[in-house]
Order: sequence, then C-alpha cells, then structure tokens
Amino acid sequence: MKTMGMSDLTLVSPRHFPHEEATARASGAEDILQAARVFGSLAEAIADCHYVAGASARPRTIGWPTMTPRECAARLSQESAEGIVAVVFGPEKAGLTNEALDLCHTLVTIPTAPEFSSLNLAMAVQVLCYELRVRETEAGQAVEQQRDAPLASAGELERFYVHLEQVLTASGFLDADNPRYLMRRLRRLFLRAEPDRNEINILRGILASLDPRPPHESRAAGSVPPREALDADAEYDGGESR
Repeated sequence: MKTMGMSDLTLVSPRHFPHEEATARASGAEDILQAARVFGSLAEAIADCHYVAGASARPRTIGWPTMTPRECAARLSQESAEGIVAVVFGPEKAGLTNEALDLCHTLVTIPTAPEFSSLNLAMAVQVLCYELRVRETEAGQAVEQQRDAPLASAGELERFYVHLEQVLTASGFLDADNPRYLMRRLRRLFLRAEPDRNEINILRGILASLDPRPPHESRAAGSVPPREALDADAEYDGGESR
C-alpha cells in the first residue's frame, strides 16, 4: 500500500492485532499499521463508503457485476470524487463470502491463467493498488459529469434493505423463513441502479406508504413516514445544500 501511495487500511475482526510479526513484515511501513482502524464487522467498516468493490476469484451462483482491476481502478477514481470508496479483500484461505459480497457494488477479479489461478492476498492487494496508482498518475483524465446528489452510503443502503425486507415480509410477498435468495437478488438490482441519497429517501418513503403494518409498528421497526423520507436530507445541487 505504501509503495503505491495509499495509507487508509481498515481491518475487520483480525485474529491478532497489533502483533510483532505484522510490524516486522511491514518493512518500513509501520505507520500504516499504527493508523489502521479495526472494526468488528464489514458492515461497520464500510458504513460511510458510497462505493465498494469486493475482490474475489471464486465463481458465484448468482452473477455479480464484475470488473477487471483496471476497470475497477477507473471506477473507484471516478467515485472518489463524490465520497469514500473501498476495496474489500477476504481472508487468505477462504476469500470473500456471499454475505460479504452482498455489501459490495461490484466484484473485481484478477484475470489469470485458468490452469493456475492461485494468488495470495498480498499479491492481489498489490495488483489493485498498482492499478489505482496508474489511474491516479495518468494524464488527461476525462472530467466526469457531476451527479445531482451523492450516492447513498453503504449504511444508508443497508437501512433501506432492512426496511424493504420488513415491508415485503409484512405484505406476504417474502417468505419470512427463507428470505435470503430473493433479498440477494434485490440487492444486486439496487446496487446496479446506484441510487443516490435522495432516491433512497424517496424509496423509503414509498415503502412507508405501502407498509401494511399499523404506523406504530412500522416506526418501531425503523420505517420512515413518506413525507419525512423526502425531507430527511436537503436536496443536493452541485455540492451545495438548499
């Protein structure tokens, strides 16, 4: 990370940290370890991020939007102009779980020879860091059109998914005993759509208006009344609130 000019390291439930072996392996980059933040869950670690890429080589039953490291670096560079972005790597042996990828906007896979595709964690991190460094130093980058409003953060999206699952369950559309498969597909749909903060508030307002539960139950479960949902955040216009 330090070789490629990066310093923001976040660790999720590390087995041992801090640890003298980690410091020894840092080989002069101890400052990155000392500044690393530690969280108990991935959801907490990326709650303030509005675009998250998950790195994995494992094939998935449900198709995730997939990018190469170069494509991912370009997208992360673009999205970083609007807020915090992150690349998530799984454990060395098992990689990212489907539950972890549920929290990511895209899957990034390093193309390798199919007959020998093994990369350890350090190699994978270096490839992504290199592509990000190349992207940062390229001259003549195209100026991307500014969004009408910032993309919804991972935390805002997660609250929306909880609200959506509650309403779908209460309406009888979702099987409360087996919601995982359908909710995973719905997550993929909304992540592809990349809703901004205002759009998520509108969607939550719609959910609140359609919620079949009594108002006191829906509010207790974290639902948002329609008008409050639309007014929860000031409209965003060119970086200024109004």
